[in-house]
Amino acid sequence: LIDETTTFIVQGITGREAVNLTRECLDYGAGAKIVGGVTPGRKGRDVHGVPVFDTVAQAVEHHGGPIDGSVVTVPPAFTKDAVFEAIENGVKLVVIVTERIPRRDVAEMVELAALRGARIIGPNCLGVIVPGVAKMGGIGGPAKDAAKAYEAGKVGVMSRSGGMTTEISSTLTAAGLGVSTAVSIGGDAIIGSTYAELMPLF
Repeated sequence: LIDETTTFIVQGITGREAVNLTRECLDYGAGAKIVGGVTPGRKGRDVHGVPVFDTVAQAVEHHGGPIDGSVVTVPPAFTKDAVFEAIENGVKLVVIVTERIPRRDVAEMVELAALRGARIIGPNCLGVIVPGVAKMGGIGGPAKDAAKAYEAGKVGVMSRSGGMTTEISSTLTAAGLGVSTAVSIGGDAIIGSTYAELMPLF
């Protein structure tokens, strides 16, 4: 799903949760890079040194080429528009942190992703981590905690619960087995990627 070359943006980056998430990803310091953030009307600002743009298109233009992923942390009423904007601008991996999005909106997002060859993780998820390689989303929490709970290994982890994703991974790490990739797939009724769909990627 992600590796050391992955680039991504944070949509809704100026929100409180997104500010913390951005700091955690930057502090993790491994692999995947945040190349911009998007909050309409906030262009020209920055969050922990990450430039903020009004639109995804502006972020793509500033980056000078396609952006691999987006972490979406906008309110439920605006999530569909944000996801559509990301996918229509070439983003292929969308991690949706937002929860309680209307089911019809989620169904439409999943349909568009399928049509455009994109993948959605979530909604209501913490993201994806490849220990020591890349982290996209709030999974694992602060960098020092993520480093303790997620050590590189051979066991893939998926859970609908973000807390259980970390708990299982921490147990595997403590047992000396480690984790290859961990995905918090989302706890809402409709999600973008199921266990069966993600299994071949592990």
